[in-house]
Amino acid sequence: MSPITYLIITTAVLVLVTILVFFNAGFPIVFYLTCVGQVLLAIAVYKVLTDNYTTEKTFKDWYEDHSTNQ
Repeated sequence: MSPITYLIITTAVLVLVTILVFFNAGFPIVFYLTCVGQVLLAIAVYKVLTDNYTTEKTFKDWYEDHSTNQ
């Protein structure tokens, strides 16, 4: 899986935790989902940092949505 997939899954789990807390779900499910979310976050950070991504762009290229020719 790509690193972005791990980030999407992690975000979904942690948003689910927030929704469950809002609706006063039971403590065990919120606690275990929080623990799972923390593990997923660590895995996602590891996957992003160890991804074999290369680019030809440099800081002189500025941003893709804002060119320096304006």
